[in-house]
Amino acid sequence: MNEIILYTDGAARGNPGPGGYGTLLIFGNHKKELSQGFKHTTNNRMELWAVIAGLEAITKKEIPVTIYSDSKYVVDSISKGWVNTWIKTNFKGGKKNPDLWRRYFELAKEFTLKIVWVKGHADNPYNNKCDELATAAADGKDLLVDEGYEKS
Repeated sequence: MNEIILYTDGAARGNPGPGGYGTLLIFGNHKKELSQGFKHTTNNRMELWAVIAGLEAITKKEIPVTIYSDSKYVVDSISKGWVNTWIKTNFKGGKKNPDLWRRYFELAKEFTLKIVWVKGHADNPYNNKCDELATAAADGKDLLVDEGYEKS
């Protein structure tokens, strides 16, 4: 069966500090890279933003998507169902990043998703490419304001 492969990574220079995400979408022989930098954010926000940006770029929502991330925060929150509980309890107890988790939660309803943890900074060329994209975005010019972080 055909599937869309989504590799993601986030980076922050300081935590919080300037940050960026890198995303690589793969479908058959087609590859698309996405990245963006932000003036002031956190690593976890960028890890999650990478997933969101990748999902938002997919137009064929009927094709299953496998997400690869080196973020235990993102992978465990999704695979262990924590995000579902946070949504139901309106992020009771001060859970972080409700704006992005709500965005992810709504997007996820449109797809058949699987999420897989990969070891970061290892020998996976796609994960390494996302790391390069994320760090270059964090170090770049014309950084955006992460309004969700700034408001929290």
